[in-house]
This record gives sequence, C-alpha cells and structure tokens, in this order.
Amino acid sequence: MGMWIGRNRKARVTYGFDEIALVPGAVTINPNEVDSSFVVGAHRLRVPILASAMDGVVDVRFAIAMGKLGGLAVLNLEGIQTRYESPDEVLEQVVKADKETATKLFQTLYTRPVQEKLIAKRIREIKKAGVPAAVSSIPQRAERFGKIAQDAGADVFFVQSTVSTVRHISSEYKTLDLAKFCRSMKIPVIVGNTVGYEVTLEIMGCGPSGVLVGVGPGAACTTRGVLGLGVPQVTATADCAAARDEHYKRTGRYVPIITDGGMNKGGDICKAFACGADAVMIGSAFARAKEAPGQGYHWGMATPHANLPRGTRIRVGVTGSLKQILFGPAELDDGSQNLVGAIHTCMGNVGAATIRDFQRTEIIIAPSIKSEGKLFQMVQSVGMGTK
Repeated sequence: MGMWIGRNRKARVTYGFDEIALVPGAVTINPNEVDSSFVVGAHRLRVPILASAMDGVVDVRFAIAMGKLGGLAVLNLEGIQTRYESPDEVLEQVVKADKETATKLFQTLYTRPVQEKLIAKRIREIKKAGVPAAVSSIPQRAERFGKIAQDAGADVFFVQSTVSTVRHISSEYKTLDLAKFCRSMKIPVIVGNTVGYEVTLEIMGCGPSGVLVGVGPGAACTTRGVLGLGVPQVTATADCAAARDEHYKRTGRYVPIITDGGMNKGGDICKAFACGADAVMIGSAFARAKEAPGQGYHWGMATPHANLPRGTRIRVGVTGSLKQILFGPAELDDGSQNLVGAIHTCMGNVGAATIRDFQRTEIIIAPSIKSEGKLFQMVQSVGMGTK
C-alpha cells in the first residue's frame, strides 16, 4: 500500500476533510427524529461536540453554559484558570498584546506554577451550577491532578499530550503507567492524542473510556510546521475507528473515539462522524462565541512552551452566542453556526438514525467538492468562498 516517493521509499496517501464528500442515502430521515447523543461515563450528552481544553475557549463560565446546553467543555488544568486567582485580568493582557510580542507574553504568563487549590475551586464552581465537570492534564501531572480533580467532584478526566503512547521512554522523569492510572481513577479517563491503528489498540488495552484523535490539525496549532508531524484527520479518524472496532471484537468493550481538531464548519464535523468518530472536539468554532474567555482570540495549548512553541494566537472574532453556534438560528452563511443542526440534517440526508449508522455512510474522494460550481462564492468571499 502506498506510492513510491523515491528509491526504496514508499509513503501512504492520506486524506483531509476538504478531499472527501458524503454520498446521500437511498433512504432519508426527518432530521428531528435522529439521535446524535454521546455517552461518557454516567452522562448522556445531547451534544456530541466537546469544547477543547484551551484557555481562549473554556473557563468556568463557558463550561457552565456548555453544560446547560447539553454539551461538555473541558477545562485546562495547566492553564490560566488554575495559575491565577483572577484569570480575567490575565486574559485582558493576552487580548491587548500585539502579534509580535504575544508568544513571549504567553511564555511569561505561563511560568507561574499551577495552584492546586485552584484546581479544586474551579471544579466546584462548575459543579455548583449542576453541570458535568471535565478537566485536562498532561501525563506527567495526571496522577497528582487526577486525585485532586476526582476528590473535587470532576466527572471526566482527560490525559492529553501532543502524541500519546503507552510505551513512553524517559530517564529524566517518571512516565505515566496508563493502565494503572485508568484502574485507579473512579471517573472516566479519556486519553489523547493519537492518529495510528496500532497505538490506538495499545491505548485502548489500558482501559480508558475514550481516545482523542488528531495531531496538529487545530486552527491555532503549529505542530505540523514546527515538527513536520501529523496525519490528516480523515485518515487518522478512519484508522483509529478501525482500531476501536477491532478492540471491541477482541474484548467486547467499546471505547469511543473523539476526533479532535481541524473542524470549524458543520460539514467537517459531519465528515468526521462518517469516517468513524463517536464525538468530536473543537476549539476555534467555540472561540467565536460571546461566552468564550478569549474575546475572539484563540491559542493552542503548546503556544506558551518555553523552548519550542507549537501554537500561535489567532483572531477568530466574535460571531454569536454559544447557543447560536450550537443550535442556531445561523446568521452566517459559512457553516460555522448551528453545528448540531448541520449534523442532524446530514444524518437525515444519508439515512442515519444514530451516530453508529452515520459511521457507515458512503464516502467518496472529491477534492473539487467545495469549489465545483462555486466560482462566484469564491470571487466574492461568501458562503463556501470564505476561509
């Protein structure tokens, strides 16, 4: 499998969202009668879209708003919300910084240590509103932060790194025993990020409740440029979905996969589900909400890295409320609002009553699908001509 790229060297052909399209079904369903819910732990989420654990997207207020709308927002335990008692003052500095000094400012702001008391405080603030609390940590701090989060009442714990593997080698620090960690936690653990079949099988064998898929596709991520690392999300999702299905066949345990990043329009999200995702995680689309703490700015989790930043601050603007972005009514013509409506309408058109049905949708290779017949939209930068 693959193509020759030089003598004795082959490479696989892989695909991203802009290179495929979904084929309408022979049977269609009323969009109001489809079920797109997603189950994580004891919670059935009405919205199968998770908000990324990024400081420009999720704070306590946003997490509460998302929860009340039937979704789940993940709070970054390595970020501004747990480093500063008054994070709004810090966010104001980020918003006002010019682009030449933004990264240096991030590196300075994120040198303050995480305050463990703030981890518990933020979780309790979310739980007080009666919605699920989900939090994220890097593997090196997962054991310590996991216990604090669990004791504070968190409902889901995410362990996230640029690339997650079971077999991580280091002589400088203690590596996380993923299987032991999953067993020790009394709440669901979701692990990411990964893009491969074999590594996904290994991670699932450790007992997590979900796996995040995606390396470098996020709007504010620069990993693919800085490290040359990543797999386009269509191929990554399909490969990890195959691992999920194989794991289920071997063990009888279904571990959902969550496509993370690379989607900011309804059509991209629909394609992720058709490729095998059980849910998706997005950042930039939610960074445009009035409730987002970034006030129209968005930056990646690795942006403040002290030695090798792998993210940047981008301006996405504020376009509407979180409710509008999720459920409409859409006032924009580019597919960035009423994301749940887009999912339901697409499910109806392909004849999928559930997300599992959606995963069996016929997919075609169609690199011209967005531009075919859309000359005037492209020239005028409207509809499908917008970036």
